[in-house]
Amino acid sequence: MMSFGIGRSFRMTVFGESHGRCVGAVVEGCPAGIELGAGDIQRELDRRRPGRAAASTRAERDIVVVESGVTDGRTNGGPIMAIIRNEDTDSSWYAKNRGVPRPSHADYTAHVKYGGFSDWRGGGFFSGRITAGMVMGGAVAKKLLSRSGVRAVAHLVQAGAVKAGDVPDDGLDAMAAESPIWCADRRASEMMLKAIEEVRADGDSIGGIVECRIFGLPVGIGDPIFDSVESVLSHAVFSIPAVKGVEFGGGFPMSAMRGSEANDEFAIDGGRVVTRTNNSGGILGGITNGMPVVLRVAFKPTPSIGKEQRSVDLSRMEETTIRVGGRHDPCVAVRAVPVVEAVVSVGVADMLMSAHKIESI
Repeated sequence: MMSFGIGRSFRMTVFGESHGRCVGAVVEGCPAGIELGAGDIQRELDRRRPGRAAASTRAERDIVVVESGVTDGRTNGGPIMAIIRNEDTDSSWYAKNRGVPRPSHADYTAHVKYGGFSDWRGGGFFSGRITAGMVMGGAVAKKLLSRSGVRAVAHLVQAGAVKAGDVPDDGLDAMAAESPIWCADRRASEMMLKAIEEVRADGDSIGGIVECRIFGLPVGIGDPIFDSVESVLSHAVFSIPAVKGVEFGGGFPMSAMRGSEANDEFAIDGGRVVTRTNNSGGILGGITNGMPVVLRVAFKPTPSIGKEQRSVDLSRMEETTIRVGGRHDPCVAVRAVPVVEAVVSVGVADMLMSAHKIESI
């Protein structure tokens, strides 16, 4: 059974294909009475739209249409359906090469799983184009969370070998918004742009890392064992195409630490319990501890590159070569920044509603 949806109390389902008529999302479980307009969703879509710096040149306007779930500018309690039309598709290269799977793409596995009936045009629903639906659903979640003072802020912290420096929580979103690639470190942003343009000119690509911080979560959110905060958010971010890793707080480097270095000691600040450090990323035992939840998401290099690569011809069962055509991002992590924010917001909204921290009206 295929699953194109995520969430229980607050559920997002995405649909569409890269070169199909449209892509979109359906959100179920959103409380009635929330102010919501097409502009709220459009703002988020504009952040991931192709044509930005260091992105694909595919010229999509991505104008959202809200088909249901909103009456007189407020959610009405029913499913919220939003779509954007695909206007700038070119399937000619894919038609000529449909029998030759692109290395590190889902072409081969989809061909086998769906008996040769999978959509070969631009990767079908395996394409990064499907993340536009995730952003639409995430926009609804962000609007809902804003009423509770909860917000997720993502930024690019690494592109290829270039890493951003430490950035404080205060003003993080504003600093990231000033960068064309959502990097809150201005000097690193310039170096990342240079690195991305260099690999684009070479017909190649690089990977990257997106960090997301969640502010305003109360203590006690999360349902161990299998619905812990890490479990829910990992499920959400691993659903984004090209994601290959996720870590929370201090992450993998903590494996080289001693307990005396990694432990977050407690303190009192303004009458509330806090931790002096946040190596645990705001989560203890799968439950939020009141500190910002911090996670980082690793994206592999864009597999569609202009260099010649070895592959196979499935119709002849012979080895061959392929040079991928079309329009592709030299670093998918750049446009993934709003996508990470979106799916994380959906996961957080679902956990809060499941914990009855958000009312149904």
